[in-house]
Amino acid sequence: MKPWMMAMIFAAAPAFGQEMESAPGGTLRLLDKVTGKLYDLALSRGQAGTQGRLTVQLDDCRFPRDNPAGDAQAHLTVMEEGRADPVFAGWMLASSPALSAMDHPRYDLWVLTCDSGFVAPEVQEEPEAPEEPIEEINEG
Repeated sequence: MKPWMMAMIFAAAPAFGQEMESAPGGTLRLLDKVTGKLYDLALSRGQAGTQGRLTVQLDDCRFPRDNPAGDAQAHLTVMEEGRADPVFAGWMLASSPALSAMDHPRYDLWVLTCDSGFVAPEVQEEPEAPEEPIEEINEG
């Protein structure tokens, strides 16, 4: 194996061993492709929410322990009215929704965030300096 390939493998290794922590809940976004409406579903772990013909259950929501605002991963079970088997059951990643997408003719669903308790610090804007009058220059 080439030395540069080994370096790439070892450089990526910490990402594979990233410790994840379960969150008490998460937020999902549902798109109704027929009406064009978006719905945000804020669910607790184990809770189910119904929108249209779908019932979405958040089985688990995880985030990187070292980066609570980082990539959310949610295990979902999605049932459709009139069907016995789930439309989707598995993990979805917020950063790569197409990697494990729900295949449905009417609805799209993706993970937004896990409720990790992380609160971004407020950004304080510096007060603006008062404007000074501009001196007019007369030519002539």
